[in-house]
Amino acid sequence: MNNKMNRRDFLNLSVAAVTSSMLPSALAGGSPTTGSRVPVSGVQLYTVRTLMERDVTETLKALAAIGYKQVEFAGYYGVKPGEIRKVLNGEGLAAPSAHLQLSELRANFAESVEAAAEIGHRYAVLPWLAEDERTPDNYRQLAEELNRWGEQFRAAGIQLAYHNHDFEFEVTDGFIPYHHLLEATDPQLVSFEMDLFWMHKAGRDPLAYFRKYPGRFPLWHIKDMDKAGNMVNVGAGLIDFPEIFKAAKTAGYRFGFVEHDSPENPLQSVTASLAAVHRWNGR
Repeated sequence: MNNKMNRRDFLNLSVAAVTSSMLPSALAGGSPTTGSRVPVSGVQLYTVRTLMERDVTETLKALAAIGYKQVEFAGYYGVKPGEIRKVLNGEGLAAPSAHLQLSELRANFAESVEAAAEIGHRYAVLPWLAEDERTPDNYRQLAEELNRWGEQFRAAGIQLAYHNHDFEFEVTDGFIPYHHLLEATDPQLVSFEMDLFWMHKAGRDPLAYFRKYPGRFPLWHIKDMDKAGNMVNVGAGLIDFPEIFKAAKTAGYRFGFVEHDSPENPLQSVTASLAAVHRWNGR
């Protein structure tokens, strides 16, 4: 009981300190960019995974207090789907999307669909491939699996999606995995979650993909990069998000989630990133 209260006190105090010290100044700076207003009020929970490991409920409360309205799960940390749904409802949060590992989909597909439906996810996203899975033959097999899984998810009212890193753009004898996944999957069954940091890391132009494959990118990871190629808080790097936001309609944008893979202070990171998005949207 004492440990639980300590965690709660820590999270609440952290939120109060971060919100009072960082959010007003961040919102006050800069001038709004016209023509690029895109609703972004989501966060990928991998950013705060160290807090989620300690206390899922209090972490979700902390994010709601900062101002987030949506979360994207990356694991449930042993908490039952019904309990997660209860906490989300209590905090006014929605969880339109969740990351599901390839091993989960292959070994426990029915359970994955059931949990996603119970929590209320609208998208189920494959976020990562282990290095030994990254061969042309395996990508060809994966495209077939994605089509099959996408049909089954769709029957439950959920859309399947694939999340990129930079390794999907490595060329093997002219074979580009990301291009194959886009071409070999049914647009009605398989969507894509574009990670804007990793697209830039791979030297690719997100706008070119939006134009070539319109409507296939309903989910975005909004992550920033500095001039050295390092991941930084949104708004602290060089990626021109307002310009990218202008193409949201072409992309088929529905939900955006800010993220930082390894922030020094997770709550400070998500607070600063949300403030940057609000600033661009003139809030």
